[in-house]
Amino acid sequence: MNLTRQLTADVELRLVRPSDAESFCAAQYRCREQLRPWEPVRKDEWYEPAFQAARFQAALDNDLIVPWVLATSDRVIGTMTLSNIVRGPWRNADLGYWVDAAEVGRGLASAGVAAVCELADTELLLHRIAASTLVDNEASQRVLQKNGFTQFGFAPEYLHINGAWRDHNLYQRILNKREPGETSAGR
Repeated sequence: MNLTRQLTADVELRLVRPSDAESFCAAQYRCREQLRPWEPVRKDEWYEPAFQAARFQAALDNDLIVPWVLATSDRVIGTMTLSNIVRGPWRNADLGYWVDAAEVGRGLASAGVAAVCELADTELLLHRIAASTLVDNEASQRVLQKNGFTQFGFAPEYLHINGAWRDHNLYQRILNKREPGETSAGR
């Protein structure tokens, strides 16, 4: 299974490696104010490479998660994650993503989401991807809509973000109409 895609000449979507921890922590720490309104409150350990290396390895060892990074030749500049993967008749996963504040405006979030959707369809053989955004996160909503996601619901007090339970808009994208177990080629 090939879960890597080249997004631009200098940015690759690839599975996270424990060795990415130091670069990830530096980017997260540098962008902590940008991320604060959109993420859970982070404890100090979040910015420690040893903690992240262990978290990355645990994610790689978990069949219910596919953790990617957006990476240049020398640093991590974002993440894309499919989590809560369900096989069988549902064939569903939840999408989360983040791009370094210094890289915003290059279309990397949209390109990454497009690549993840393609991989979820052709390699992971999923049927549906769900995502949620805070109701006022218009930038993330544009990324999802640009990639064929449609809003299907509203969830009051859905996630604990920035120190409080926050309302979210719920989105989904149907990837295909295949029967469960069929390959992307329909065989």
